Amino acid sequence: MRKVAFLGLGLMGRGMALNVLKAGYDLSVWNRSPGKAAPLVDAGAKAADSPAEAVRDADVIVTIVGDDDASEAVWLGDDGVLQGAKPGAIAIESTTVSHGWMVKLGDACTEAGLRFLDCPVTGGPPGAQSGQLTMLVGGEADVLDGARPVLESYAKRIYHFGPVGAGTAYKLIVNTIGAVQAAAVAEGMMVAKAAGLPLDLVAEALGSGSVASPMTAYIAPRMAKNEHEEVRFAAKWRSKDAGYGVAMAHELDCAVPAFEYVADLFARTVDAGLGARNESAIQRLIENG
Repeated sequence: MRKVAFLGLGLMGRGMALNVLKAGYDLSVWNRSPGKAAPLVDAGAKAADSPAEAVRDADVIVTIVGDDDASEAVWLGDDGVLQGAKPGAIAIESTTVSHGWMVKLGDACTEAGLRFLDCPVTGGPPGAQSGQLTMLVGGEADVLDGARPVLESYAKRIYHFGPVGAGTAYKLIVNTIGAVQAAAVAEGMMVAKAAGLPLDLVAEALGSGSVASPMTAYIAPRMAKNEHEEVRFAAKWRSKDAGYGVAMAHELDCAVPAFEYVADLFARTVDAGLGARNESAIQRLIENG
């Protein structure tokens, strides 16, 4: 039985780690807030007091935390992954981080003797719980082959985009497009309300018509009711990802006015105190001007 270490047990990580356990792996877990490890421990995982302890003797290491700073602390901190990982282990970063940091992290892991994969995910908490995520991979093909059995315990699709950094490049593109869609739906719902249209029907039609997408189908009903308390993806995380997406585009000398517009809108949504609400809360910023 191969040993897996899983670091980060938030809305995504908890479901992913539970599926690793269900697949029969010997699992050690760590989370910055230790209480979140309790469901995993009850299911058979071993809780560790630090990332370094969690990864000791692990064959595969998976992290999914919040942002660049959290990722750096987990991997390079005093009790971080690189202090405890054994040479030859497969190291997988599934956090949506900036493109620049993902490339730097890959270099640091390679220098430490680890085999690294850039591997953000899509599919949200429901996909994590059901084992139906999509993996967006950057790295060497042979490393991906070695990690595939673990990844397949919580993923239904694995897309290999190229070398380290390629998976994150795609993830930032798609998540910033998601921000554009959210803002467009919010503006559309505002105009529909002003026109006196029945918002529940508008949401239903948007979710099945020519502009339908998974994002539109999930976010329009929340905006029809102006309810944003139940969090599937917090506004602060959409803001973070859109900001990283704009920064990457600028580094590549790409003009992205739509990306810049929505990154600013989401940053202002967070500044307005709505960052912990669902990303659909951008509606309130747009309606209030």
